[in-house]
Amino acid sequence: MEEATGMHVRDMIAGEADALGRVMFRAIHDGYSDYTKAQRIAWCAMPPEGEGWAAKLAAQDVRVAEALGAPVGFISRDRAYVDLAFVLPEWQGRGVFSMLYDRTEADARAAGLHRLWVHASLMAQPVFAAGGFAVVRHEAVARHGEILARAEMEKVFDGLT
Repeated sequence: MEEATGMHVRDMIAGEADALGRVMFRAIHDGYSDYTKAQRIAWCAMPPEGEGWAAKLAAQDVRVAEALGAPVGFISRDRAYVDLAFVLPEWQGRGVFSMLYDRTEADARAAGLHRLWVHASLMAQPVFAAGGFAVVRHEAVARHGEILARAEMEKVFDGLT
């Protein structure tokens, strides 16, 4: 999976968790957002880092989009749950999420799963919908005194490959 920019999808490598935390932080704070600044701070005040963050990612299947020798996006899956999916603002709209998601779905199918589900932010809902996910329910979650809207979404596979 590679395009003209040299972008490709690979497994997360050891020692990369903090770099992925910075991708997450920048995606939340520097890109387009339907959330206020206060909501974005409540969601992620600082880039996730350290042993706890590394352990969280190590316990999941994490795929990384790399270009020019550095991560530009990542997606993580804990069994059927898509936990994290973030792309750097300057790489959004360039097919990064699609490449990451396609690999994640292929991995899930290969593992015998028949569905994936996610809690999608307001910005992520359109890209998950484009990938065949449907809204199960809308919800609001409290984070550090702020309320963030999101949706539980799922995709049921029409057959295993």
